[in-house]
Amino acid sequence: MKPRNKFFLVLAVAAAAAVLACVLINVYVSTSTAVQIKPVAALTPAQGVLLLGARVYPNGRVSPIVQDRIATALAVYRAGMAHKILVSGDHGTRYYDEVNTIKKKLLEAGVPEEDIFLDHAGFNTYDSVYRARDVFAASSLVIVTQAFHLDRALYTANQLGVPAQGVAADRRRYRDARWYAVREFAANVVMFFKAAIFKPRPKFLGPVIPLAGSGLATRD
Repeated sequence: MKPRNKFFLVLAVAAAAAVLACVLINVYVSTSTAVQIKPVAALTPAQGVLLLGARVYPNGRVSPIVQDRIATALAVYRAGMAHKILVSGDHGTRYYDEVNTIKKKLLEAGVPEEDIFLDHAGFNTYDSVYRARDVFAASSLVIVTQAFHLDRALYTANQLGVPAQGVAADRRRYRDARWYAVREFAANVVMFFKAAIFKPRPKFLGPVIPLAGSGLATRD
């Protein structure tokens, strides 16, 4: 075999092995968390609902994904499966504020302000779960997000030692569903190593504000 052909053969085998490894990691992340995903009626009561943020708009409107996460978190809360709601999202500047936008929707739905905790530095899934453990002293959580994201969120909780269940917030078909699936395929591989092996500290931690207390301590 010519050296050039041998090089391309080795390259092709290496690429195939890498793709296979990524597929196996995704299968593992999915299967290892499957039993934790439940309908609201099948949940075991937990300390809080972790409502993960996503796109909101300056006029107070929320994206369909966020709207469905809010509705699902409310269903968990109203069923008595958690007595606190921890809203974790991006509030990195005063011009973009996921957490207070979501909080306003929860208040409009009748949730008392003291039951709503805001994590202003939940910039990604890993930070949200890490901070739920270390900043908000969460002893158990129900994580609410869409199905395409839920495996990764639960896997992160498992690796960080946070007892968690999950409820899928899918209440419609999402326009960019295919893109989300592709993104999660790559994100699951990154999280497989990040949460299980490296376990970096988030950029921001801060004083402990236990979910056992009042959410008023987190308002700004």
